[in-house]
Amino acid sequence: MRLFGSSGIRAVFNKDLLRTAFAVGMAVGKKYGDIAVARDTRTTGDAMKHAVISGLLASGARCRDAGIVPTPTLAYLTREFAAGIMITASHNPPEYNGLKLFNPDGSSFGARQQAPLERAIASEPPETAGWEDIKAVGSYDSAAARHIECILAHFKERLKIKVVVDAGGGAACGVTPLLLEKLGCEVIPLNCHPTGFFPRGIEPVEANLTELCRLVKKNGAALGIAHDGDADRLMAVDERGRYIPGDKLLVVLARAMEAKEVVTTLDASMAIDAMGFSVRRTRIGDTWVSGEMKKGGDFGGETSGAWIFPAISLCPDGIYAAALMAATASQNRLSELADAIPAYPIKRGSADSEGIDKSCLESGLKALKPVSVSNTDGLKLDFKDGWLLVRPSGTEPKIRLTAEAKTAARAQQLYEKALRVIEDSRKTGGKTR
Repeated sequence: MRLFGSSGIRAVFNKDLLRTAFAVGMAVGKKYGDIAVARDTRTTGDAMKHAVISGLLASGARCRDAGIVPTPTLAYLTREFAAGIMITASHNPPEYNGLKLFNPDGSSFGARQQAPLERAIASEPPETAGWEDIKAVGSYDSAAARHIECILAHFKERLKIKVVVDAGGGAACGVTPLLLEKLGCEVIPLNCHPTGFFPRGIEPVEANLTELCRLVKKNGAALGIAHDGDADRLMAVDERGRYIPGDKLLVVLARAMEAKEVVTTLDASMAIDAMGFSVRRTRIGDTWVSGEMKKGGDFGGETSGAWIFPAISLCPDGIYAAALMAATASQNRLSELADAIPAYPIKRGSADSEGIDKSCLESGLKALKPVSVSNTDGLKLDFKDGWLLVRPSGTEPKIRLTAEAKTAARAQQLYEKALRVIEDSRKTGGKTR
């Protein structure tokens, strides 16, 4: 039974998810014994939290409740515990909830840690601890203050700029504005009242941030910041009210960190390579970036807005990223920084995976004569003037396609060639069944 996806456990809230929350609490409590728990602002957060804590306490574990805080805050706090459990569905819609599990270094539980938990949850429920071993839940009221204090130590200068912060009604509402004010910024709050109903689409993509872009321009702000529901993501708007694409933001942040070695995903733009960094690429998903950074790296990120600063923790930290973007905007016009980064045409889409013969698909793609091929996550084909990524979706019966090239015509050509190979593989698959 697979419970864990690429970013923990997520589902529409119902009785089954509550049962899972209790079972995860029991399994984690039995194995790790000393756990920190927190949640985001979703309406179902309290119900989920009490289910998790009930499981932890029933197992005999010690448990402390940090309340409503961002995921990176809980991950930072986990250095004082054996493990951390964050109750969140991140950027999913408000009817969802879920669980993320963290190690003391801030990294998410990997497959080797997930597998025994899944086996324990699938088997008969374990015995509870004896009544004499059941402990009371404790509180941890200073989690956000501790995280802010740690970040402030990395920024010595006062930042006298105006920043619009759009927390989306999520867990960063009381954290990012406070951090930036302590750094000397004038903060204009947008959607900074905690609410589990989310006043905008909670994923910080351009289509959901039109009001942020408008307010940055209207107020003459140097920067606009947007988080998702649990603030492990951050996206930004420049002083002209323009959304900064994730591929460019990856470069801006890497430069701000004075990074030499950057860890990112296979689908990140080749712009990061063109800027002179040493780049290591992983499977798609910030958990893979985090895992790879255990081997080293100055900065890591996924262009969806997950930025990892190993000096803080191995969890994507939208709060630290907010401070770093403010420091950068205090010294530079973000529009000029973004415009100086090359932008290559990119084409994304998907195709139905039904009836596909995988071996025919692979041979057909390799027949396109790439310079190199990687099977780290699906198939990535590198050409002299671009690349093509064809991989199965982790959530739907689809094949995801991404093509990037130095010209729009070439990106479209690579994309169409991949589609033809997929269709030919489907026909061949149908004949051979």
